[in-house]
Amino acid sequence: MYIGEQIINPTAERLRLSSQLGATHVVIDTRPNEQLKGDDGAWDAKKVAAQRQWIEGFGLKLDVLALDVGSILLDSLYKTEAAARTVERLRKDIRAAADGGVTTLKYNLQMVGITRTGFAEGRGGVRCSAFRAADYSPEKDASFSYWGVGHPGGGAHGADISVNALGTAEAVGQVLGTQSGGVTEQQGWHAISCFLEAVLPTAEAAGVRLAGHPHDPAYPPGGLNGVNHVVGSLDGMRRFINLAPESTAHGFNFCQGTIAEMSREPTKVVLEAIKEFGPRGKIFMVHFRNIKGGYLDFAECFPDEGSVDMPACIRAYRDLGYTGILCPDHVPVSELDPARERFFAFALGYTKGLIQSA
Repeated sequence: MYIGEQIINPTAERLRLSSQLGATHVVIDTRPNEQLKGDDGAWDAKKVAAQRQWIEGFGLKLDVLALDVGSILLDSLYKTEAAARTVERLRKDIRAAADGGVTTLKYNLQMVGITRTGFAEGRGGVRCSAFRAADYSPEKDASFSYWGVGHPGGGAHGADISVNALGTAEAVGQVLGTQSGGVTEQQGWHAISCFLEAVLPTAEAAGVRLAGHPHDPAYPPGGLNGVNHVVGSLDGMRRFINLAPESTAHGFNFCQGTIAEMSREPTKVVLEAIKEFGPRGKIFMVHFRNIKGGYLDFAECFPDEGSVDMPACIRAYRDLGYTGILCPDHVPVSELDPARERFFAFALGYTKGLIQSA
């Protein structure tokens, strides 16, 4: 296994920094990725290859691209013609990625934003994105959630990270629960099943792996604003994989932080998930991050200070023979590091140290 960075719209300077920090691989999380699109709105294989070759020029390997699934999950429930159009575009994107030399694509299962209710103060006064179900309101959701590639700390203190993107193209189809029309458990599984049935055959034929990110965060029983997060538990993760258990294209963007949020015993649930899905070959990439707290009440934090035993996780990956990427994700924000480059540098160094010690 190895460290890497997940970056949105990287500049040459940012890729140089990644290389200088010891990262060997990158994940490009740009959504919508306009620079890859051809005249028909789908990715162009030559443009994918050009981006990959550009990144390789910095001594890095492009491991993963983000597949912009847009609002296809909600659309499959309420706007079936729009969902069908998105399916055709996604099939083209998958084939173009393969032809351009990229064989892993990640995607987000969110139908609504990555729900947060505020900030918690962390060490030295940093601000840590937090979710406390007891404090939930649609107003806090709109202000503090992650919308697509937007970050709730974006736009503050001169940050160059993406601003809270609700209502923009960068929200990639995510909406407030009150705007969604509602998603029952049955509808949630129907939407995900329709998506997988539509894209997995294309991915399998192209030799591309599709890494799905679990629902972040786990919602309380009955959901929030009429929306259920069906892949917000270990049982939900099992059911998700078992929708196509034999498919070589079907697996996880294995977000440790999100999985930790599913339980009041974060280390236990993360280790259980690693040991269950790792041997099945279903961990395609890892978001190596930590939280303080657990189910329905947590704050994001630096990787060394949270509730998850990160050295134990590294040993678990080692023992099962995981050979893929570990990406820092969701570090805190501060006016002292508005682009979070130093905070991500710390997380990379911490992760590399754990790998070496294991």
